[in-house]
Amino acid sequence: MKALSLKQPYAELILQGKKKIELRKWNTNFRGEFYIHASKIPDKKAMNEFNFKELPLGAVVGKATLTDVKKYNNEEEHKKDKNLHLASSEWGNYGFILKNIKRIKKIKAKGKLNFWEF
Repeated sequence: MKALSLKQPYAELILQGKKKIELRKWNTNFRGEFYIHASKIPDKKAMNEFNFKELPLGAVVGKATLTDVKKYNNEEEHKKDKNLHLASSEWGNYGFILKNIKRIKKIKAKGKLNFWEF
């Protein structure tokens, strides 16, 4: 099955149902279920911003279904969905719409860029 690596705390925010759109700078034709991988290196600024001290790193922590990709054409469109992606436009203007999010027992794994086979 495919996997996608995300920095913490974004992987955790998806698993908690608080982040429903993952922003990327690249588009994908992939649709379907994939594993959520928490990268080895967290986003320390975001960890503080969202009040997390410690989260799993370097492991597959959940799964989700990518149902669609939304293209943000301008800052106004991007800001309208802020409560769904929880990030600034510097993370990208492609929003991966996530559904069927489930936490799983963590499995240690090295991540990769883009979608990768786990």
